[in-house]
Amino acid sequence: MNSVQIAGIITEYNPLHGGHVHLMEETRRQLGADSAILCVMSGNFVQRGDFALVSKYARAEAAVRSGADLVLELPLPWAVASAERFADGGVQTLLSTGIVTHLAFGSECGAAEPLIQLAGVLTGEAFSRRLREELSVGVSFAAARQRAAEELTSPETAALLRTPNNILGIEYCKSLLRHGSTLKLLTVPRQGAAHDGAIAEGETPSASAIRSLIESGERERALSLMAPAMASAYAAEEAAGRAPVFAHTCERAILARLRTMGETDFARLDEGREGLYRRVYAAARTAPSVAEVLARAKTKRYAYARLRRMVLWAYLGLAPDDCPAAPPYLRPLAANENGRGLLSQMRSTASVPILTKPAAVRRMGPSAKAVFEWESRAADLYALAYPDLARAAGGQAWKEGPVMC
Repeated sequence: MNSVQIAGIITEYNPLHGGHVHLMEETRRQLGADSAILCVMSGNFVQRGDFALVSKYARAEAAVRSGADLVLELPLPWAVASAERFADGGVQTLLSTGIVTHLAFGSECGAAEPLIQLAGVLTGEAFSRRLREELSVGVSFAAARQRAAEELTSPETAALLRTPNNILGIEYCKSLLRHGSTLKLLTVPRQGAAHDGAIAEGETPSASAIRSLIESGERERALSLMAPAMASAYAAEEAAGRAPVFAHTCERAILARLRTMGETDFARLDEGREGLYRRVYAAARTAPSVAEVLARAKTKRYAYARLRRMVLWAYLGLAPDDCPAAPPYLRPLAANENGRGLLSQMRSTASVPILTKPAAVRRMGPSAKAVFEWESRAADLYALAYPDLARAAGGQAWKEGPVMC
């Protein structure tokens, strides 16, 4: 299997739709029919600071039945972090397998070279200096980054930072540069609606649009827009009382957690050390809903996603400073026959342990034990959002293993 091209894809599949399948198909078309696809996927909670619509195992199985060979979990501290840390966690997971040859991703520009060039600028000291200067005048991080990039490159080049998939691609490139990686880049023009965009006739919808359809009761339409394997997995989880999963189901639990935290607890959640935690702390004292907490804490400087992540970290009992430097193990979620071959190969190439049986984590180091304990606690808190509370028994993370398709 050493001569096989193996593409890594960092993803959430929340839920899996036609655009995701297209990326896998196009990646395999470009690398050859005998190439393999290894996904690194967020677990039960996702980067925008939210609960995943269905469980990680259901989404991973759907991915394997839709073209992936192996799905590894992106551990929780990276899955619910900023775009930079999310990307770095995904890249480090791919690198630690020791077998991945390419990093594949969708982008609005459809070309890797301008993204890697801009990433080089963004990792330089000149950019860091200009970014600090821009932030000092009180503008948002996105606006400060845009202005600094325009000054050091050109408005055309800096415009790559205006679209979400390009931004994530640049973060992948920054991580590859930091780690001195020789992974080859393969980017495919993103198909379909923009993130959070409305659904247009004949256009592949965004995952957020599909989630909105489910939440508004348009179930059949939502299922028709998912990849077929994802629709089947969703229907099975729904029938079992485990889907759909929405954060608002746990709203009182989240508010209870926020109201029992002190100001110093909130301070630990503020990655930027800008005093944002004070706004969230003050809002959480009196706001009657999570939406109201976010609305009262929001200013033009801070994105809602950042605020949602702070609230989610609070609910999960995590803090950014807890995050290790790198994912301490590789945890398979689903695999087909080819994927099992990849796992076998990784046992001699991976730089970190492969965790297929949860009990094995007890023989690993303190970092691995801490991350798995967070995963276990998060799984228990995620289950509280199941429509059928009778299915929300705790301790399941210690019993579950990868789905073999």
